[in-house]
Amino acid sequence: MRPLKERLIEQIRSHGPIPFEQFMAAALYDPEDGFFTSKMLRSVQSGDFLTSPEVSPLFGGTLARFVDLELSRLSFPSVGEGASAAGRAGSEGAFLVEVGAGSGSLLKPLLTTLETPVDAWAVEASPSAREALGGILPAGHVVTDLDDLPERFSGVIIANELLDNLPVALAVRAGDGWTERWVGVQDEGLVLVPVEVRPEVGEWAERFGLPAPDGGLVEVQLAAGEWLEAALKRVEAGAILVIDYGDTAENLEKRRVEGTLRTYRAHHLGPHPLDEPGETDITVDVNFTALIDQAAGLGASVEYRRQDDFLAQLGLRERMSELRYQELDLARDGDPIERLKVRSLRTEAETLLHPRGLGDFRVLVVRVDR
Repeated sequence: MRPLKERLIEQIRSHGPIPFEQFMAAALYDPEDGFFTSKMLRSVQSGDFLTSPEVSPLFGGTLARFVDLELSRLSFPSVGEGASAAGRAGSEGAFLVEVGAGSGSLLKPLLTTLETPVDAWAVEASPSAREALGGILPAGHVVTDLDDLPERFSGVIIANELLDNLPVALAVRAGDGWTERWVGVQDEGLVLVPVEVRPEVGEWAERFGLPAPDGGLVEVQLAAGEWLEAALKRVEAGAILVIDYGDTAENLEKRRVEGTLRTYRAHHLGPHPLDEPGETDITVDVNFTALIDQAAGLGASVEYRRQDDFLAQLGLRERMSELRYQELDLARDGDPIERLKVRSLRTEAETLLHPRGLGDFRVLVVRVDR
């Protein structure tokens, strides 16, 4: 099969420019050549980027505390630390779902630490990641889409660095209105072309993309709102935990001159999104105001905070203090290799809380009561 870029160019030449979200969906999720549907694992040291679970297993271990608290609120009983990992991952009752679960770097330590039995599932688009998850979860519990989950359940859905990769439309401020940018062809390459704004794109930009300077770029995140609505329809009672980089609509104002659209490859910023579709991650800063508005409109309650505050409230700083004392004890009379392991675990956890790094990510908890 020909490369994805060639196929897109042929499609556009035959049928005209396509909306940017259609291009982004193909670049990231094309069945043959999409960035996330290729045979490579992307969120690993040898891949293109690292998320919090790959930085430290204490991320998943700390989120276990959140899951336990949410399930206790729903009256699902804890069985204490004696519960086996198999019991946690396969029992009936409370559901735990991670969407965009990757290789399982979050789920594995979470399930190991969790004190409440759960029926654990993963939703993952990548075939290679689904294969890795098959070694963690029961057969049939790794699926490709939210629609493949049981229709209604009580429990917790986790989406860590998922929504930043959902396709977006591109709106550009034009006087007191908006235009759109679609993807067209010029010579032998892909280019952004101006088109009249679609009503739904202009409405979203007007609600969540202002103020914006003339010519300023706003990523219209309709798919993120649709994902949240679809997730909420599955949850009879429980919580949806969204962790991602982004901010409120107000705080994103300073980023609207050029927008937040960018690519990553091999742990560095990559080329323009149109240059090498399928070969780079394409991402944007999540507009959390739009998600909060969506959740409230669907009758859910919300809690919004920074990742460092969220993890600290769940006890991560106390765990780091324990590791520090353990490291000092090993320095006095212990195995130097074990001491290095403890030090590494502590410094990795510090990275999760760094105020100008992962600690500055945002956390949105959306709750649904019975």
